Formats: sequence, structure tokens, C-alpha cells
Amino acid sequence: MAILLLLIALLLPLPGQARPPGRACRFGPGALPAQTLPHGRPHGDAIPIDHIVVLMQENRSFDHYLGRLHWEGQRRSRPEPPRAANPDPLGGRPIRAFHQSALCEVADLDHSWNGTHEEWDGGRMDGFTAANVVPGDPDGSRTMGDYTRDDLGFYSALYATFAMGDRYFASVLSQTFPNRFYLLAGTSFGHIRNDFPTAADQFDQRTIFELLDEAGVTWKIYYTDLPFALIFSYVRARPQNVAPLSQYYADAAADALPQVTFVDPGFLGEPNIESDEHPPANPQVGQAFVARVIEALMASPAWPRSALFLSYDEHGGFFDHVPPPRACVPDDVPPMLEPGDVPGAFDRLGIRVPVVVVSPFARPHFVSHRVHDHTAILRFIETRFDLPALTRRDANADPMLEFFDFRHPAFLEPPPLPAAVVDLGRAAECPGPPPVIP
Repeated sequence: MAILLLLIALLLPLPGQARPPGRACRFGPGALPAQTLPHGRPHGDAIPIDHIVVLMQENRSFDHYLGRLHWEGQRRSRPEPPRAANPDPLGGRPIRAFHQSALCEVADLDHSWNGTHEEWDGGRMDGFTAANVVPGDPDGSRTMGDYTRDDLGFYSALYATFAMGDRYFASVLSQTFPNRFYLLAGTSFGHIRNDFPTAADQFDQRTIFELLDEAGVTWKIYYTDLPFALIFSYVRARPQNVAPLSQYYADAAADALPQVTFVDPGFLGEPNIESDEHPPANPQVGQAFVARVIEALMASPAWPRSALFLSYDEHGGFFDHVPPPRACVPDDVPPMLEPGDVPGAFDRLGIRVPVVVVSPFARPHFVSHRVHDHTAILRFIETRFDLPALTRRDANADPMLEFFDFRHPAFLEPPPLPAAVVDLGRAAECPGPPPVIP
């Protein structure tokens, strides 16, 4: 019995130690895909994709956008529970999930480190309403609002047609910058806020861009108003790899896309102008932007050998009912906590967000139930080009190969998708000028 108890103790995680779902954190920085993949899984040139496009939008949770998709064309996607609710901070009956008729919120929602931890509430997922109380929404009920295919018809069809995941989470229980850092660097190197560099040589951490250059893999960032990756000094020193969004459309049409492409939406502007979907922005405007990016790729000569990953950096304060699981601690840099911050570590994923893979090789109508986060996209890029892992997080990430069928491409002829409609009548309820379709 003593030996058995000793073995159990050795297998259990110590307090604060990460224990990811389904697999141990076996691999570290520098691990190559050939070392981490199960035997027989493809990597490098065995993957018939020459162009990877990554498009990350802003601040929408899975239930908020796709909680009803199970009933609207994708039965394999697990739905939001019919009685999903959060407590009423004013003491009334629980506030249940409801169809949100407004396109623009009365105010942004809390998605900070502290706010997200309050919403998560140790896995109870019951702190969303209380965290989002503002004068214009005294019970925080806007967090429980969700959309249907009548609101976001292009998205509903896109996720029902191609390969999606319903257990894809943000990388950290916090806001935009830390989560986008995980996509590009496999870690937020301690940051839990939207921190900017204060000197020209700051934010010099290694990223996917160094790996690509060292392997001779071409890359480019196409931006609408601000290229996010310029926050890294390595990218700032390479302006030739940054181009306006109009160049993306030209390069796609001319079969001149690089091997790895990052597309950034418009992060600035009035609610009917901003195309990143960050509340209170009009999500139909962001949907129209995404549709145009995807349609340009589908019409490109590069389409037969391309894959586009669409996801969201974090949940934006919107409710989701699935508790985030534990995760590999990426490195030895702890969170940069300040007085008053909720204690925590980088040992848990963030709130669940949508993800879809658009490719000729995407499995039709497929839903993955495996746990992924933003470093899974990073690991797919590393896997395709046989690049070493940047951190423990991406070294142990599943590279999403199950989203593909590389032997039998089902979408060599791009499938028809509905138009990404912007309802001008509903958009008129949003503050500011009318929509400008990106």
C-alpha cells in the first residue's frame, strides 16, 4: 500500500504545476515535429500545403457565436446547454442565455486578467454577469447574449461546411496581447495585460518569424490599419515583410502569396467601421471582412495547396459554459502580477473561442473535440515546415492534423457559401457613421 501511495503521489501534479488534458508536458523548446508526433503522422513536405494563412479576429466566445450551431447545420458541434445561465447581480432570477438582437453592445465587456478569472470562477463559469455590470447594463446581461445564423449566416455556413473545433480555447485567462503573443511566440513571456514596448529594443523574444527566416520559409503580414506583430523588435526591423491589406488581395490573385501569411483586421474605428469584431463593433462588418479574405484565397491560383486558420484571440467577456482545462506552463517566466491582481499562473487555458480551418484538404462538416489553443496553430506551422518548438506550450500542442484529409481533398472546387450580409437597418442602431464594408 505504501508503494502504491508513493506512485500516486508521484503522478499527481504538485500545487501550481501544470497538467494538460490528455497528455503530459513531455517535450520542451527545440523539439522537432518528428520527435513529438505519433508514428506515421505527416510533417514537412509530406503535408501538401504550400500556403498557410492565419486570420485572428477579436473577442468573441464559442457560445456567443456558435452555441446554437448544433441546431443550425452542424449536429456534431456540442451546443450551449438550453438552461445556461449566470446569477443576476441585482438579486433577481438567474439570467439565461438569449438571442441578442443588437449588433453593437452598449459597452465593451471585461476580458482583463482579473475580469476573466472572475468570470471563470474556478471552473464554475458563473461570474460573467457580475464582471460586466456597467451603468448601461446594470445586471451584466449582455454577456449572455448570442447570435444565430439569421445574424451571422456566412459564419454559420462556414463552420458547418469546413473543419471546426468545439474545444479550442484561448491560451491564457486574459486579454488580447497575451493571447496573440501565444500565437506568435508560444508564450506571453510574463505579460497579462496589453503592454507595449517602451524602448526600441524591447519585445525581442523569439517568435515564429525567426524560425521561418532561419528555415528559408517566406512570410508576410498584411494589415488593415495596424500590424499587431510590429510589437516584436524582429518584425519592426523587417518592414519588407509588412504590407497593407490591398497587397494581400493582389498577391492572392497573382499567386504571389508567401508560404506563411498573417492577415490583420482593422483594430480602430467606429463600431460600423472596425472590422476586428471587438465589442462594441458590429460583428457583421467583421464577418464581411473575413468573407472577403477567404473568398480572395478561394479565387486564388494558390487555393488548391492552401489552408486558412480563422480564430479569435479571446472571449471578450462573453459567456461560455465549458471550463478551460489545465495546460503546459510555457516557460519559467511567471505572470507579471501587480498589487490587487488575482493570483494565478500560466497553467490553464483561457475561455473557449471559435476556430475553423478553410482548405481544400479540410474534412467536410468535421468537428474536433480535442483540446487546442492558439499554440496549436503555431505548432501546425512548425509541423508543416519542420521547425523546432519555441516553448513547452507549443512543443506539446496538438498540431490539428485531424482537421485535414491530405489524401482526398474535398474542396478543390470551393463550395458555395452565403453572402456576408450587413443589415443596414440594424447597423443604423449602432453609434457613429454607417457601415463601410472592408
